[in-house]
Amino acid sequence: MEPIQTEIVVVGAGPGGYAAAFYAADLGKKVILVEREPRLGGVCLNRGCIPSKALLHATHQILAARESAHRGISFGEPTVDLAKLRAWKESVLARLGAGIAQLAKMRNVQVLQGRGYFEDSQTLRVETEQGQRFVRFEKAILAAGSRAAMPKAFDLGNPRVMTSRQALELEDIPETLLVVGAGYIGMELGTVYATLGSRVTVVEALDRVLAGADADLVRPVVAAAKKAFKEIRLGVKVTKMATAGKQIKVQMEFNGQTVEELYDRVLVAVGRVPNSSDLGLENTRVTLDEKGFVKVNNRQQTDDPNIYAIGDIVGGVMLAHKAHREARIAVEVILGQPSAFENIVIPAVVFTDPELAWCGLTEAEAQARGLKYEVAKFPWAASGRAVSFDRTDGVTKMIIDPESERVLGVGICGPGAGELIAEAVLALEMGATAEDIALSVHPHPTLSETLMECAEAFYGHATHTLARKRA
Repeated sequence: MEPIQTEIVVVGAGPGGYAAAFYAADLGKKVILVEREPRLGGVCLNRGCIPSKALLHATHQILAARESAHRGISFGEPTVDLAKLRAWKESVLARLGAGIAQLAKMRNVQVLQGRGYFEDSQTLRVETEQGQRFVRFEKAILAAGSRAAMPKAFDLGNPRVMTSRQALELEDIPETLLVVGAGYIGMELGTVYATLGSRVTVVEALDRVLAGADADLVRPVVAAAKKAFKEIRLGVKVTKMATAGKQIKVQMEFNGQTVEELYDRVLVAVGRVPNSSDLGLENTRVTLDEKGFVKVNNRQQTDDPNIYAIGDIVGGVMLAHKAHREARIAVEVILGQPSAFENIVIPAVVFTDPELAWCGLTEAEAQARGLKYEVAKFPWAASGRAVSFDRTDGVTKMIIDPESERVLGVGICGPGAGELIAEAVLALEMGATAEDIALSVHPHPTLSETLMECAEAFYGHATHTLARKRA
């Protein structure tokens, strides 16, 4: 069979890959999109962002019903039909996946389902169910993503030891669940299972939860998690796991002691590793770092002039929206435009309850860089909107340059923080000052006002809280 000729081939149809394919097609390029899974969307849509948020939303209804009793509205104890919940979650994924496939068709992006393997720097072999197809390309964009890490010591071949992929399948609600890792995946999925009725224990090797965020913003998340979970243990080293009948026996070092405990299931959430092996990259000039991530410059170019790489496979923050931006940069560079990943604000959101979101510099980063900065905070206890639905545990925080008054970073903890952070991203991208935000009229009563009043607090005249006046 004759090779298929194309201008651009994209390997991987996750949020970076399909964004690159669609953008290139919109700009007039002939594009082939290669994906080994039957449904487009990658890990994010099928085994990550979307299913986890669907389950978080569904289980939040249990909490909302429970918490309404003191308002005079009571419900009976919830009953959970796991089969129906799984089917609903799957319907969400199917709908989104079908939408992406339809968008590809409308853009004349040819989709090849199969595993891609580089024969050389201009040829991709695709192993499909119908046999091998060869794609000859001018440029390739590698967007093969990442997978959940499973250390050898934990890999028992026992389905009771899960990664996020298996945990999202909701096979059952274990009576006891151990979550290894207190990053965003562990905390989010721990929340889902705890709300469904599992007794959840979270263990973390570091001395804090959600290490990337400022400790004062994490505090409300930890306070809520301690109520929802059986226990959170920090500074723990899990040394061994073994099958013990229908349970998993876990050995860990904790508080100077070695303890052994039994759990019905274990969720291992200790990070992700790149899908860079078995792609034929050794047949190209693409190089990898010591952890297996593809090396790229700020224009998403690998060491092979014909191959670009984006998303999780290049490392850095492993977020869908970061991959989306890198996709656009790669396409623009291929088209000869002066595009680069420089000074781009990438927000982070943890969808726990309360949510946690931040962008720009954290206070810890500002300290580490030795920068001059001031912190402004607005407690949600002073927000009429937050009080109106009993969520005064939140806080909005700004890191501000005291001389230029430019906003350097923003962190928000509270319900809906993931939606609110977009205003902060825009402010940072536009080089806004605290005064710009303070002078922008925000609707009342909304949580968005906490950003305005936080900026006002920097100047010492926030209406709903007392703040130290600036010299």
